[in-house]
Amino acid sequence: MSGKLQKAKGFKKSRTGMYISIATSLFGVVGTVKRAKQARAEGDTLQLVDVAVSAAGIVTGVALLVRELRRLDLEDVVDDVLD
Repeated sequence: MSGKLQKAKGFKKSRTGMYISIATSLFGVVGTVKRAKQARAEGDTLQLVDVAVSAAGIVTGVALLVRELRRLDLEDVVDDVLD
């Protein structure tokens, strides 16, 4: 595997990468809210269910990213104590 590819894979697990992932996930909220408003206006129950499932996916994804970010912080603290 090339060095650049390895570096890119490591970025996703970095603190900066986590923050970018969280921001990207939260950006999806804008589209979900727009779809919810449109579905309500049209009275479309199926679209409302779809929006609810999408919102649950966003919440779950952000929660997983926050948990991983906390693990990174915990590993930093443990590394500092062991050094």
